[in-house]
Amino acid sequence: MSAFFVVLFAFLAGVEGILDEFQFHQPIVAASLIGLANGHLMEGVVLGGTLQLIALGWFNVGAAVAPDAALASVVSAYLVTGPAQVDVHTGIAVAIPLAVAGQVLTIFVRTLTVALAHTADRYAEKGSLRGVEFVHVAALIIQGLRIAIPTMIVMAVGAGPVRDALGAIPKVITGGLGVAGGFIVVVGYGMVISMMATPQLWPFFFLGFALSAVTQLNLIAMGIIGVVIALLYLQLSPEFNGRGGGSSNGGSSNGGDPIDDILNNY
Repeated sequence: MSAFFVVLFAFLAGVEGILDEFQFHQPIVAASLIGLANGHLMEGVVLGGTLQLIALGWFNVGAAVAPDAALASVVSAYLVTGPAQVDVHTGIAVAIPLAVAGQVLTIFVRTLTVALAHTADRYAEKGSLRGVEFVHVAALIIQGLRIAIPTMIVMAVGAGPVRDALGAIPKVITGGLGVAGGFIVVVGYGMVISMMATPQLWPFFFLGFALSAVTQLNLIAMGIIGVVIALLYLQLSPEFNGRGGGSSNGGSSNGGDPIDDILNNY
């Protein structure tokens, strides 16, 4: 049952790498789900959170395809949380070359789907919606198998050979990849801070550092405090409670609904 869910989550991660609808391909989601399937949720969350910071700067620009976060997340998470039980640091180091290998694989698969796109065009010319839907589903299945098949290969090889292969990698390589991953994480932190660099969010940023010094608070308590502060901020903010946004007629007479404010302004 554990192996079934690992393959299922790997398939969903491959599909979501194209759809971007439910974000199963994001490292924090994919690695956490693989860890949950293997009974090691905490290790999966730690690995996924670190890889998520690395992957913040990975995105496609035009025809340039970014490194594949889905393959890196799923396979490295299985190595960490599965029978091989490698440490998180090694999992992060392995994820980087896996992302590059996944990049080559996704380019190959996208090249194959070009033929399917022409097939869908021919069905569209005939007015066959069922044919177009079939081609689209087939293309998504291929994208899912792009992650599921390598994962099944790693599972079939077994923990012993995988552990021996990882142990044969020189420490200078795994250590160098780990250091490189750490540098990329710093870039991810910088991107998050740059998105938070607004007068409205800076107070919450510094408040989080202050609260983190209180050792009696765990992550659940910190999350509850953050939600409460956010709700208070929304209640007191004029643009959300209808006191300051106004409408084109000089006032808000809709009971404080922000959607009505926007519609009235239009």
